[in-house]
Amino acid sequence: MPYPIALFLTLLIGAVIGWFTLTPPGEAGAPLPLTDKQLHALAFGLMVLPVALTRPRALYWIAPLALLYGAVIEVIQPSVGRSGEWADLLADGLGIALVCGLGALRGRVFKAART
Repeated sequence: MPYPIALFLTLLIGAVIGWFTLTPPGEAGAPLPLTDKQLHALAFGLMVLPVALTRPRALYWIAPLALLYGAVIEVIQPSVGRSGEWADLLADGLGIALVCGLGALRGRVFKAART
């Protein structure tokens, strides 16, 4: 996948995360199979995944921006009727870190394969 498409997908996933986290909560529906913290880790991991798979070195600037985005969301959430939680930000960071590790591993494997 070309890098510009990976960046576009990252931004698109970020917009979806923003939509779901910054709109007022609706009525509770059917329970999800994942906890809130697992959903945070999954969402933020998915957000950086396209870049991790296409250009792992770009994670040096994408990952901190993604975590900053998560922090901004947590600060804004109380103004839309949600609660901002440090634990959510920690889960965001965990998801980002796991995918960064995957990206670094992928980068090393492909580098070793080329030599």
